[in-house]
Amino acid sequence: MRLLYFAWLRAKIGTAEEELKLPPQVHDVKSLLQWLKSRGPGYAEALKDMQTVRVAVNQDYVGPEHAIRDGDEVAIFPPVTGG
Repeated sequence: MRLLYFAWLRAKIGTAEEELKLPPQVHDVKSLLQWLKSRGPGYAEALKDMQTVRVAVNQDYVGPEHAIRDGDEVAIFPPVTGG
C-alpha cells in the first residue's frame, strides 16, 4: 500500500509518502488510521483528532468504513477549503 501525507500531517509524521504492507488487523480506513497512530508519536499527534483528517483511496474520497487492501493508494490530508 502506498500512503501519501499532505500539509501539516506530512510535517508531523515526518514524511510525504511511504510504502507499507498492511498488517492482518487492518481492513478498512478506520482500522488503518488506528494502526498508524500506534506507529509513533508523530503519527499519534497528526491523527489524534479524526475530525481534522480526510482520506482518499485510489483518488476517491472515502469514509471510515471503506475497505482497503494492499496495492491501494491512500492519501491522508486535512480538510480542503476553497476561496
